[in-house]
Amino acid sequence: MTTQTHDSPPTARDAWERVADGFDRHTTPQTIALGELLVERLGLGRGIHVLDVAAGSGGVSIPAARAGARVTAVDVAPTMVARLRERAAAADLDLDAVVGDGTTLDLDDDTVDVTVSLNGISLFDDLAGGLREAVRVTRPGGRVAIATFGPLPQVEFVAFLLGALRTVAGESLPVPPGPLPPFRLADPAVLTATLEAAGLDAVEVESVQWETRFASADDYLDVVLSSNPIAGRLLGALTDEQRTEARDVLVGMFHERSGGEGGTTLRSQVNLGRGTV
Repeated sequence: MTTQTHDSPPTARDAWERVADGFDRHTTPQTIALGELLVERLGLGRGIHVLDVAAGSGGVSIPAARAGARVTAVDVAPTMVARLRERAAAADLDLDAVVGDGTTLDLDDDTVDVTVSLNGISLFDDLAGGLREAVRVTRPGGRVAIATFGPLPQVEFVAFLLGALRTVAGESLPVPPGPLPPFRLADPAVLTATLEAAGLDAVEVESVQWETRFASADDYLDVVLSSNPIAGRLLGALTDEQRTEARDVLVGMFHERSGGEGGTTLRSQVNLGRGTV
């Protein structure tokens, strides 16, 4: 679902390369459902040229192409792009997927009708630069749309993991200062102001709910640990004993949520901000 973090571009590329195979296997199948919802909300269909920035392996690009849009997908990690191309070929979808930095897009001005990014541009260290590029390559009258997580307590996809890690590590958990990168734009007012500062008009923010179904706590761990390098770094900072304890805590959380059935559905708020160029 993401392609850059707060790290410098080379470090970000390498970090996402390391999780790309797991991201494609575990995370993309979950994010495609969210991508389908975003494609519907944005009306991305036939005759519309869509640019998907920080595309991962196709959470938005695949549904947009299925809807008939002409899709250009850009991601900083070569393996993500390779997996996206494979997904498109397997589904007999025609889209253009290229390796590139979302802060320095290799596209002319006024090239696309809609630029969209799902938990991508919102994570860039140079957030303003990423938005500036999105605006630059979008034609006048076109739209830029950014989807990002809402407040942490309303994002169970992440809150479950942090809750388990904090249970076993407490204040020693090495969480970076300030909000984690996926939550920098969690406040709709902040997202609105950020898009307006990028020069977008008629900015709107809509909250949608993303439901993710997991067969077990281990299934959940596979998905969340491949979804962003930050999750792996946090778990990697624990001792072996703490990691085992954290898994046991998650098993208990899943058991409680499901009433003993095992599998469970987590619900997460996603804010969709959009504006006109």
